[in-house]
Amino acid sequence: MSYSTMAPDVWDPSFKSDPDSMLSSDQCVIRNQHFFIRGLIEIPVIGSQDVFSWGVWVSLSKHNFTRALEMWNTEGREAEGPYFGWLSTELALYSEDTTNLKTNAHTRPVGKRPFIELEPTDHPLAIEQRSGITRERVREIAMAVLHAA
Repeated sequence: MSYSTMAPDVWDPSFKSDPDSMLSSDQCVIRNQHFFIRGLIEIPVIGSQDVFSWGVWVSLSKHNFTRALEMWNTEGREAEGPYFGWLSTELALYSEDTTNLKTNAHTRPVGKRPFIELEPTDHPLAIEQRSGITRERVREIAMAVLHAA
C-alpha cells in the first residue's frame, strides 16, 4: 500500500563526498543550495478505510527547510503552517511528468513524515489524491512498480 524513493531525482551518488551535501532517510541537501524533505502523498482507497501512499521528496526554500529542521523533534510541530515546495520525484507510471508539481508539505506529529498535498490541478496524480483510487488501481500500481524493479 506504499512505495517510496530513496532520494530526490536530482541526487547523484557523487554528492556523498561533497561536504555541503547530505542525504538521510528524511532530509537532503545538495551543495548547500537545494533543500528537500521526504513526505507522503496519501491517496484514499475507494470503498475502504485504506490509504495508498507514495513516499516522495519535495524541494523547499532554504528558509522553510531551516524552519522544518528547527521543528523536526519539537512536540506540537503539527501546528506549523504548511511549507510550499516542488515535487522532486518522478513517478514514471503517470502519463504526465510529476516532477515540479506544486505542493504543500504539512508537518505532522514527531515521528510521522509530512503529508504532501498536491496543488488541485488536472494532473492524474492530483486527481487521484482528491478523488481516491480503486483496489484495482492499487493492483495496477503494484504490478507496474514490481515489474520496473
